[in-house]
Amino acid sequence: MAYLSGEDKKPLDGCIFCAKLAAGDDAREHIVCRGRLVYVTLNRFPYNNGHLMIVPNAHVPSFEQLDEAGLAEVMQLLNHSLAALRKEFRPDGFNVGANVGAVAGAGVADHVHLHVVPRWAGDTNFMPVLGDTRVIPELLDQTYERLKRAW
Repeated sequence: MAYLSGEDKKPLDGCIFCAKLAAGDDAREHIVCRGRLVYVTLNRFPYNNGHLMIVPNAHVPSFEQLDEAGLAEVMQLLNHSLAALRKEFRPDGFNVGANVGAVAGAGVADHVHLHVVPRWAGDTNFMPVLGDTRVIPELLDQTYERLKRAW
């Protein structure tokens, strides 16, 4: 509701992903898992319940700038994310992808990240069409607690 009311739309200075990483309060930042080179966090503005982002610690704009260890950890945490989401939310499928570069739709173009969006048969409703908004029936703190348990 803070986002919808405009309270949460303040301009940000710096990189949101680097700030999350440095904050030191994983529960407040909704960081579900910290790996050695990569972390997994909830999307603050989810497309669906359980929408995760897999974010390299390195502040780079594209995957080809990560070393092999970073790339491998992205994929390992992707697999772990899928398993945790299946266990806790029982989705029918997933959208997994990245928008690399502003022209490709990246909201944070200077720090590459991978989206993991759980999907259910019939999960769209009239709100995106008529109201240009999505209805997410669970608070992020609740989703965070569920995924921390499943992790």
